[in-house]
Amino acid sequence: MSLFVVGTDTGVGKTVVTAGLTGWLRRDGIDAVAVKPCQTGYPPDDDAGEVQRVTGSEEAAVCLRRLEPALAPAVAAREADAGLSYEDILEGCRERIEASERALVEGIGGLRVPLADGRDVVDLVADLGLPALVVARSGLGTLNHTALTVEALRRRSVPVLGVVLNEYEGATTAERTNPDVIERENDLAVATLPPVDVADPDAVVDAVAEHLPDDFRGKEQGGTSPGGGSRGV
Repeated sequence: MSLFVVGTDTGVGKTVVTAGLTGWLRRDGIDAVAVKPCQTGYPPDDDAGEVQRVTGSEEAAVCLRRLEPALAPAVAAREADAGLSYEDILEGCRERIEASERALVEGIGGLRVPLADGRDVVDLVADLGLPALVVARSGLGTLNHTALTVEALRRRSVPVLGVVLNEYEGATTAERTNPDVIERENDLAVATLPPVDVADPDAVVDAVAEHLPDDFRGKEQGGTSPGGGSRGV
């Protein structure tokens, strides 16, 4: 089963998780492909390129559209005077999902980021009909951001596989208590991913494979609302 990797915000680690999952799946002989619907801030930002670097394969990732301004896609398109069609993005994602053994669609920022034609990222998640994996920060403030993200997905009837707390070190009381609180209050499986040396492709894949449960790869539609799963790690 394919899945949509969503974030509670920008810069929370969606690309690290997407790259690690894609590499893990491909190691196991699954023809997994990461799909970036729209990349802004390009260059230098290139999430699909990062997945290709980590997996060592140009076939492991595709980006449907790239825009230079480092802004939300709808805003970036307007600033760059470039056309951006929601239907084109939706159809492009569907084509790649259908053509892949396993597709991992990576979001852009958080769910309410304006995408195109009055639609937000959450609209794309819901219209594609994929289960979602939520990537969040580990520290103070993540309880609110994570709960709001999960609530927004469930309102659109999107199954939620679980939550990944990225760059988890357990250095503060907030970090140490957040996994259990998120699991209990959202009825979801929670995995903690420690800081990873992203310069080392193998380290990214190894860390994700070690710290995330197999269900988070989209193999099963677990952790849905209600009746989530047990703690991932």
